[in-house]
Amino acid sequence: MPAHPEIAGLIAMALEPGTGPRHRALYAALRGLILSGRAGAGLRLPASRALAKDLALARNTVLAAYDQLAAEGYIEGRRGAGSFVSVDLPDIAPPKPETSPEISKQAAAKRGAAKPPRLSDRGAALAATIRPRGARHAAFSPGLPDYDAFPFDRWGRILARTWRRPARDLFAQGDPAGFPPLRRAIADHLAALRGVRCDPDQVFVTGGSQQAVALAAQALCDPGDTVLVEEPGYPGSRGALRGAGLAIAPMPVDGEGMTLDQTSSAAKRARMAVIAPSHQYPLGVTMSLARRLALLDWAGAQDAWILEDDYDSEYRYAGRPLAALQGLDTRDRVVYLGSFSKVMFPSLRLAYLVAPPALIDAVRAVRMALDDHPSAIHQPALAAFMEEGHFASHIRKTRRLYAARQQALLAAATRHLDGLLDLNPDEAGMHLVARLAPPLAARMDDREAASRAARANLTAPSLSAFFHGKPTAQGLLLGYAAVAEEAMDGAVGRLAAALAT
Repeated sequence: MPAHPEIAGLIAMALEPGTGPRHRALYAALRGLILSGRAGAGLRLPASRALAKDLALARNTVLAAYDQLAAEGYIEGRRGAGSFVSVDLPDIAPPKPETSPEISKQAAAKRGAAKPPRLSDRGAALAATIRPRGARHAAFSPGLPDYDAFPFDRWGRILARTWRRPARDLFAQGDPAGFPPLRRAIADHLAALRGVRCDPDQVFVTGGSQQAVALAAQALCDPGDTVLVEEPGYPGSRGALRGAGLAIAPMPVDGEGMTLDQTSSAAKRARMAVIAPSHQYPLGVTMSLARRLALLDWAGAQDAWILEDDYDSEYRYAGRPLAALQGLDTRDRVVYLGSFSKVMFPSLRLAYLVAPPALIDAVRAVRMALDDHPSAIHQPALAAFMEEGHFASHIRKTRRLYAARQQALLAAATRHLDGLLDLNPDEAGMHLVARLAPPLAARMDDREAASRAARANLTAPSLSAFFHGKPTAQGLLLGYAAVAEEAMDGAVGRLAAALAT
């Protein structure tokens, strides 16, 4: 069957002049004719020699364009007959309705006047919990690690090695608790460095710490139950708790950690407490031993649970590492949570939950009901990264690095922030809380200070944003882990200029 007599002319008109490769231009012209329907399904295209002659192109140019179109499914070759437009095209979109500008204006006005969709009470509460996410600048975003310090070359080789010839069981449905070798590596790490008592069966790999909180909350609490949280505290945990339908009761934090009056009505009705005893976020205080033991007594007497968020315990710069609260628990009331985001990088989205032995089967069943199993893409690589010692080596390297950067921040603050912000050293963590000095507090609150920092391309969240109720303290969170020592003085100087004007 001969080609449509007008197709060569259509191609010639659609072929735009340009400086790029001619086979790409011809490919784009033909693809455009096919997608617009001007070259209909089943249409025979000109032979490559004839089209090359008509368009004054080399035949290899036409053949390259035809090959690309065939590879993408736009045309198909038939032995002895030539090339034809495919009947089943890969990605033709339905034509957009043509509307006049006046009709478009009317439609836009109607959309603007329509009532916004009504969220559920839970959805509205969740939306109000989380702050809008803005840019995260290296200075001074809390919890942001130094990506340049991470051994991405080694990680990339392990990841490639893991998936170059993957075990066949990685293609099937995974274990609801996570990749078994990774769970063993996590259990070994926690026993050696955190004093956590667990075996691999107790470890559940999750897609981030918020998913771990949500999993524990939905397994152990009913909608409407009360949960005690630190005030101020981490908004992400509160969002996960609200998502489980729980009522939040904030408990003030002082120099010894969360205060808990066991005779209060909130403590008597609470089903769970969520705390970060080793390094409270955002204040950075460590819960005293007396408070830890009192909290464990409360959980045992109340038949309640404790979620221990040990989010950055790897970074302690002075004294012996503190044992986890879970290691003191003799009644199996503590569910332990940890994350890889601070040590490695946040987009890895891997964390873990350590359940008491009596909860293993229940948490496994709840996990299967919620999302069946975590993604197995990065788990084998992370298991190897830990087993081969690279994880521990990276922690040692960055612990020294971040300790030096905290000192650099304090030194720069002495030079630039006098009368603006007051900082004190911290034995652990990746950020410092900078309190507003009286002269600055007389001119602005911490939200205005954070806004001025943002306009200077600095990320310094306000302390008041971490309160559930009315803030009782003013300050800025200054993360130092991602700021090189040689860049620290300049960054602090920019912050001082932003606050001083």
